[in-house]
Amino acid sequence: MLELKLRDDYIKLGQALKASGLVGSGVDAKFVIQDGLVKVNGETQLQRGKKLYEGDTVTYQGETVQIIR
Repeated sequence: MLELKLRDDYIKLGQALKASGLVGSGVDAKFVIQDGLVKVNGETQLQRGKKLYEGDTVTYQGETVQIIR
């Protein structure tokens, strides 16, 4: 499991995918989210702008990222 440290109160899903290295760009993030390939806390998420807070998890292609403070 990867960890992504928050700099602010939250990070948006697309930014989290890019910052954690799971996708190469924001455009890639947009497409994988729209295609229903990303799960947040175990549920498929279709909103690129979904706000993630401490304790949330993001799963994509078998990799899981934990949002930490």
